[in-house]
Amino acid sequence: MNARATEGQTWRLADRLHSAAIHLLRRARRTDPLTGVSAAQLSALSVLMSGPKTLGELATAEQVRAPTMSRLVSEMQRVGVARKVADRHDGRVVRVDATPKGLRALRRGRAMRIDAIERLIATRSAADTRALDRAVDLIEEMLGARAAPWTARRDGKKSPVRR
Repeated sequence: MNARATEGQTWRLADRLHSAAIHLLRRARRTDPLTGVSAAQLSALSVLMSGPKTLGELATAEQVRAPTMSRLVSEMQRVGVARKVADRHDGRVVRVDATPKGLRALRRGRAMRIDAIERLIATRSAADTRALDRAVDLIEEMLGARAAPWTARRDGKKSPVRR
């Protein structure tokens, strides 16, 4: 028989998971300044990994207003991590695309974050590591897809996920 958790149990677990996720990300992103790109720029660059986006699409993904995103993209252009390009199908539409420099910064940041998390995991037992692996499997299953479509190698290059 497969018993489900009670509503109170699931709420408490969701609350703990929410808090743990925030604290884990805060710990992992301590190295972000070493990329030379701001946290907001890294976040926007992560959205551009899937390809060019309009300012509106980027603002929606980042949950900011268009004028805020416009200022951010202007700064990203100034430092060379993003560029505006004309839409292939409609020349009136402008899209934002990551530059190679931007993608390198994003990969470097991701690799440093993963290294920070790996150091935390390395302090745990083999049984704890297996439990964490299973927990990530469950989270990915609940989200309906793998959480990360690619992995960052230590050399900063993009590698396909292998399972």
